[in-house]
Amino acid sequence: MTDIPPIEKTTVLTPKFDSNGLIGAIAQDAATGQILMFAYMNRQALEKTIRTGRVTYFSRSRGKLWTKGEQSGHSQRVEEILVDCDQDCLVIKVSAEGGQCHAGYRSCFYRRITGDGLEFVSEKIFDPDSVYKKIQAKPSSPGVA
Repeated sequence: MTDIPPIEKTTVLTPKFDSNGLIGAIAQDAATGQILMFAYMNRQALEKTIRTGRVTYFSRSRGKLWTKGEQSGHSQRVEEILVDCDQDCLVIKVSAEGGQCHAGYRSCFYRRITGDGLEFVSEKIFDPDSVYKKIQAKPSSPGVA
């Protein structure tokens, strides 16, 4: 029998962030169990999520925090946060408002693998062009290109 490492026995939250300071987070609908999305959190995003009860992630492409729904209005409210045995992955059970995928679907997992291709298994529930158009159409400040 192998010894269980101390991190697997503790009640102290000590998340293992990767070399970029990130931890993977899976958002799951608390009522249905549907997996909604996967994203990353840094320490600040995790702390803000715990503090506010609204899920905040870290955008690797933009290099900043973003709270789910701040642009689309399709937010996530924390019901429960689970951490895996070695504290390097999170499952965040949420109450979710609206579509959770920027492509217009309830879940980011709207296709399945069939042989060597993909098949759609969900219908769009909102038009991303109209939801995100208001963001792209913001006028720039005078003198700013």
